[in-house]
Amino acid sequence: MGAGHAHGTAGGRAPRGVRGAVLAVIVPVAVATLAAVLWLWPDAPDVPETQAPYTKVTGTIAGVDLKPCPKPVEVPGAAEAGPTDPRRCGTARVRLTSGSMAGQVVTSPLPSGPGTAVFKAGEKVVMLHTDQAFEGGSPYQLSDHDRSNPLWLVAAAFALAVVAFGRLRGLTALLGLAVTFALLLKFLIPAILAGEPPLPVAIVCASAIMLTVLYLTHGFTLPTSIAVIGTVASLTLTGVLAVLAIRLTHLSGITDEASLNLDLSRGINGQGLLMASVIIGALGVLDDVTVTQAATVTELANANPAYGFGRLYKAAARVGRAHIASVINTVILAYAGASLPLLLLLSIGRQPLGEVLTGPAVATEIVRSAVGTLGLIAAVPITTALAALARSRGRDEDAEPGEPRRPAPQPELPPPSWPRTPAP
Repeated sequence: MGAGHAHGTAGGRAPRGVRGAVLAVIVPVAVATLAAVLWLWPDAPDVPETQAPYTKVTGTIAGVDLKPCPKPVEVPGAAEAGPTDPRRCGTARVRLTSGSMAGQVVTSPLPSGPGTAVFKAGEKVVMLHTDQAFEGGSPYQLSDHDRSNPLWLVAAAFALAVVAFGRLRGLTALLGLAVTFALLLKFLIPAILAGEPPLPVAIVCASAIMLTVLYLTHGFTLPTSIAVIGTVASLTLTGVLAVLAIRLTHLSGITDEASLNLDLSRGINGQGLLMASVIIGALGVLDDVTVTQAATVTELANANPAYGFGRLYKAAARVGRAHIASVINTVILAYAGASLPLLLLLSIGRQPLGEVLTGPAVATEIVRSAVGTLGLIAAVPITTALAALARSRGRDEDAEPGEPRRPAPQPELPPPSWPRTPAP
């Protein structure tokens, strides 16, 4: 790894002492992570998959026949419903593009009710097919819009933008993103569904993502290794804080129908799942902070060779404070945006603010965001100190034994230019 450090000392190679210290941390973490992944890797599910009562087919709407919607049933004491949208009632003629009846036109009633999609002629749709007829007598029922092609276009635009701007670094970032999705979909989710404890699985998955993605994206350099160590330390602290905060606030982790169903049907511990979500959510921002701080120290040391540990740490910490100030707002807004429907629903209930904040749903989001933010704050001094220590120690090792540390190179001054005295 040392030979690949592009940001080492003057010779482009990290000193032996620094390399040894970094490897003494990175290698055990990597070996332990690999062993844990192999140990926790889920086997084939024991429970057979249940056969769905319907199959999905695709089609294109050939025409829509609208008709007035029936008047909703009035419930005494309930709020008066708004006017019914006439576009939500009627039937649609759909030309199937998949399934055993591809090419044929079938008729399906338009779905109606609050929140249902509005369908128009020419749109690609997904339909449900069953052996028994749905309400209305048709074995086909409109389900949703077919979003496969638009999503592929959005994904292609995203990938092209990343590669066009980042070039090789952008390509490696996309590979890292693919590794992240693979570990989440093939390891984290199946392992939790297989009955493994969510918190250890999340820690192992986060470590595997961190080691693979950071080195794949940023290369086997000294700043990357420092960022990995800083992320490990910060992630460990975040996990400890998550356990303490969730137990202190007596949160069960069951705040919605999805978590309740997982607890009832699969026996997945809600508290462990909440802790796991804190770990995975914090990792996405932690590696951003640690990589930035390690790179900042490296650039400061390259631009100011005379800077020792103290000056490197103070200068990089100022950059880190500015970064954290904006990242904290980003984290809070991200959680608020994800919980916006819940916040709106709670505001309708006209409960006192204290009851809203201490309720399980909002308290869960408060703990999640607060613990993640504490981990981010800790990542700045930890990573900055490690990077500054590595650079200052590395410069000291470059000097010969008994020789004082090399002073900063001084710029060459141009020769003095004296004004000429005119000849008499």
